[in-house]
Amino acid sequence: VLRSLGIPTRVITNFNSAHDRNINLSIDKYIDISGKTLHLTEDSVWNFHVWNESWFIRRDLGSFYDGWQVLDATPQERSKGIYQCGPASTRAIREGDVDLDYDSSFVFAAVNADYVTWIHYSNKRKERIYSDTKKIGKFISTKAVGTNSRVDVTASYKYPEVKAISFKISYSQYKNSLMDDRKILVTAV
Repeated sequence: VLRSLGIPTRVITNFNSAHDRNINLSIDKYIDISGKTLHLTEDSVWNFHVWNESWFIRRDLGSFYDGWQVLDATPQERSKGIYQCGPASTRAIREGDVDLDYDSSFVFAAVNADYVTWIHYSNKRKERIYSDTKKIGKFISTKAVGTNSRVDVTASYKYPEVKAISFKISYSQYKNSLMDDRKILVTAV
């Protein structure tokens, strides 16, 4: 419909799409002390989710947020009392401006939530045992114009993930570093 009105529109697919029911920007999984999954939250991760983007000028939010806007024709949550999602600026989502109207926080969580595992001991006690900041929002894609190729638009939604750097040292270097630490401790006492 939007294309027929002359508004540029494209379909977007997000793999490992988070569904953050409690809007805390994390997908929480609870387990008991034996490792059995407890169903204490309605958060979930979908293999993929699809929505549309359309190109708008945002006079309501300011020109910084002009450009591609997320519109979800299959919203799973109420927004302002009705089932709707968007238009949420992809620029707002990328910048983490989750306090804006039109479901920015929901779409931000769909592409960038942390996946957190908790051990649930009791209603008053839980312990975070694992957090994955890279699991959600993979290969955010659209179809290329004129071909069946995939275009990766992940960078429109989030900054690149930071890669871990590993260091390798020999045992003798490690042993010497421990000796240096001991010297500092002895000197301090």
